[in-house]
Amino acid sequence: MPVGAFTFVLHSHLPYCRMAGRWPHGEEWIHEAMAETYIPLLNALTDLHEEGLPVRLTLGLTPILCEQLADPLVKDHFEAYVEERIRAAEADIPRFQEEENPHAAYLASFYRDWYSGLLDSFRHRYGRDLLGGFRRLQDAGVIEVITSAATHGYLPLLGTDAAIRGQLKAGIASYRRHFGRAPRAIWLPECAYRPAYIAPDGTVRAGIETLLAEEGLGCFFVETHAIEGGRPVGKAAGEAIGPYGAIVRRYVLPLEKLAAPQQPRSTYRPYYVVNTTPGVVSEHSGVAAIGRNNRTGMQVWSADWGYPGDFDYREFHKKDHRSGLQYWRVTGARVDLAFKDWYHPDWAQYKVGEHARHFVWLVADLLEQYHAGTGQVGLIASNYDTELFGHWWFEGVDWIREVLRLLARSDRVALMTASQYLEAYPPEEVLAIPESSWGLGGGHWTWDNPETHWMWTPIHECEARMSRTAREKAESATPDEAFVLNQAARELLLLEASDWPFLVTTGQAREYAVQRFTAHVERFEELMSSVEAGRPDRALAEELWELDKVFPDVDFRWWGGYCS
Repeated sequence: MPVGAFTFVLHSHLPYCRMAGRWPHGEEWIHEAMAETYIPLLNALTDLHEEGLPVRLTLGLTPILCEQLADPLVKDHFEAYVEERIRAAEADIPRFQEEENPHAAYLASFYRDWYSGLLDSFRHRYGRDLLGGFRRLQDAGVIEVITSAATHGYLPLLGTDAAIRGQLKAGIASYRRHFGRAPRAIWLPECAYRPAYIAPDGTVRAGIETLLAEEGLGCFFVETHAIEGGRPVGKAAGEAIGPYGAIVRRYVLPLEKLAAPQQPRSTYRPYYVVNTTPGVVSEHSGVAAIGRNNRTGMQVWSADWGYPGDFDYREFHKKDHRSGLQYWRVTGARVDLAFKDWYHPDWAQYKVGEHARHFVWLVADLLEQYHAGTGQVGLIASNYDTELFGHWWFEGVDWIREVLRLLARSDRVALMTASQYLEAYPPEEVLAIPESSWGLGGGHWTWDNPETHWMWTPIHECEARMSRTAREKAESATPDEAFVLNQAARELLLLEASDWPFLVTTGQAREYAVQRFTAHVERFEELMSSVEAGRPDRALAEELWELDKVFPDVDFRWWGGYCS
């Protein structure tokens, strides 16, 4: 009998960038992730399954990412991108030979073959259909694909419950279309949760758990401190969230009055989330929360001692001045880019094996300690952004593959998906989750701060306008009005994406984020104005549909309380 269970929980998401041009902030984002992360991960999981190993993994694919991965234009552009990489590597080979650098020439041929293999997998192994490959793995029981809000909207800060429902319903409809079933679990964007609270106008905003239960979603994931800490970051519970105390709530359920648990809370166990919305009869929502295991997480995330910083792994930041290919290794701590040593793939693969064995030992040791102290079969959920593996940490997908290979043969640790574990070991306690995220400070500051606060006024105005018109037109909309309002709903979803304030805050792509955000706001307003004036502009809506090409199943009536 195993002493515990383990699952990787990989969260796959990229900003909406279809037809956004190329470098530095365009479709190349998704092309890089497809080449360096998604195809290698799909290959690794498919290989392990074909070897007959009982591997299991929990994989989040956000709806907006799925819409882009399924788009024929994105696929065409991806093939062109990989072909460019192959040509760049081929051009580097004679250049390095002329420079009498045989190792660099070898690395260029390594990349040529590596990209050629990726292109062959994309075209022939998966028939240009990556989502189909993941769907087959889910149907075979290898992975559980979990959903998210449609465009990764930051749910706790959206202005209406109707806006949250729109994000959830559009995301679920997308999931059904791509995977042929309903999702069982969800990755809340940025792990951001809030309980029910009383708005300034006296109305009650439903807790996120209530809205998830309404859509049949039985599980979500939270940051470590939301389980182990038990209180929001900031002032006393029910007062404020975030470093500046800017988000003030009057919670329906006063968190500070809850009885202390009999045992310390632990991320090794899931918890049913207490109902925080008034009028709900049962004690808990039926929705479980699973916390991120911090110890295993830091083994990858830590800048000081995480695996990706090993000196033999490929250096991400240094690129060849002609081809843009990465020919160097980390080399050493704080070594200037000018002094990086050449990359050695065989050295890196040796370290992959060492680090996989260490991680498997760590997982087993932690679960054995928990089992010895409690007698329970605990769960370690190691949650990461998928794009960390392969793209940022070039050898990361190989590391995942080897960890899964070793754990699949373990008699102490069972590989399970999140929902499989919940079925086998249902939660035994009910917990009130505090308002939280996995952002800076554990609150909402990363998405609502002095640099981004201006964005939330138009977001909330657009949401209120959509709900008002959806209620008015729910029964009376003409075909043209419905078409225009459905496109307006898509623009609303796109302008709500958490990516735009995030990119402004981090400064990674500030101008691009502002441009995308304001463009979707302007499109939304123009579409809505045409309907409100009694002249629905179907031609504009059709033009914008061709630009966006996302969420064909969207129904504007969702924002007016209609449930399909």
